[in-house]
Amino acid sequence: MSLDAAEEEEVSSQEVKIPADIDWKMLDKSKFFFLGAAFFSGVSATLYPIVVLKTRQQVAQSQVSTIRIAFWVVRLEGFRSLYRGFGTSLMGTIPARALYMAVLEITKSNVGTTAIKVGFPDSTAAAMANAAAGLSAAVAAQMVWTPIDVVSQRLMVQGGNRHKFSNSLSSTKYLNGFDAFRKILNSDGLRGLYRGFGISILTYAPSNAVWWASYSVAQRLVWDGIGFYLCKKDDDMFENGVSALRSDCKTVIAVQGVSAFMAGGVSAVITMPLDTIKTRLQVLDGDENGRKGPTIGHTFRNLVREGGLMACYRGLWPRWASMSMSATTMITTYEFLKRLSAKNQEGLT
Repeated sequence: MSLDAAEEEEVSSQEVKIPADIDWKMLDKSKFFFLGAAFFSGVSATLYPIVVLKTRQQVAQSQVSTIRIAFWVVRLEGFRSLYRGFGTSLMGTIPARALYMAVLEITKSNVGTTAIKVGFPDSTAAAMANAAAGLSAAVAAQMVWTPIDVVSQRLMVQGGNRHKFSNSLSSTKYLNGFDAFRKILNSDGLRGLYRGFGISILTYAPSNAVWWASYSVAQRLVWDGIGFYLCKKDDDMFENGVSALRSDCKTVIAVQGVSAFMAGGVSAVITMPLDTIKTRLQVLDGDENGRKGPTIGHTFRNLVREGGLMACYRGLWPRWASMSMSATTMITTYEFLKRLSAKNQEGLT
């Protein structure tokens, strides 16, 4: 027998012990939400400038590179403008994220348990549970996120009118998030704060469902593909004559990060046109009387008139980078958070 054949036979006689998922019932809820607010606030602060540049690029009247927009923003408005609207965004992100995590975990736990009872294989049940959880969590969180998006994005683009590549941005000036909230509510009513809510659901709900399902599938593929080479042999664990390979903490984080990066990049590309339309609906002025906001069809036609179908992909690279990095950071932070918040720490590797 050759050396390669011997190695293949040894690998085939070993099984990777994939770390068990931590469901809603296993979590210390107060610890989970407190640590979650702290962790995700830090992540949001790190990635916020990329979101600002993406938003500026999406409302530009012509195709402009991310680097050029960054240069003009910093040169004309100062570095602090990259964090314009961050306070408002953070205030809304904390309750929205808490709602998102609660709905996500509750749905995932219930759907996963039901799917297994019905007779679906573990991998299929996990993908179904993740997809349903992502969809439900996105719909619930948008009730909080949409008004915060409208206000923070108005603040993000404020000052952009001085750029030669700017579009017909809102002419109203805002002192801060509270001032923007008041003025939008006075001029457009509650409907103004929820401008783009429908397309936000169309953007984020399927995107979250696809992302969480893809993440579940990608994670299992990565474990099956390279798990044998990353895990350590556990001589104390045998099942049906097959020795188990146990993963350490670093391996788990690496696999989760790679899986999240893959899922985030795919979701960014698929949902980019809807995100561009959503951003313009929430930021740009409507008709001349200021009472009626632009429609989805009108916004889409304007985009195509400005630069063809590719205009819908303005801001793709910063959004792709933001979503991929955010997904990688968020999921590793999220999984780490769940392990820190588990009631019983024994057996978690």
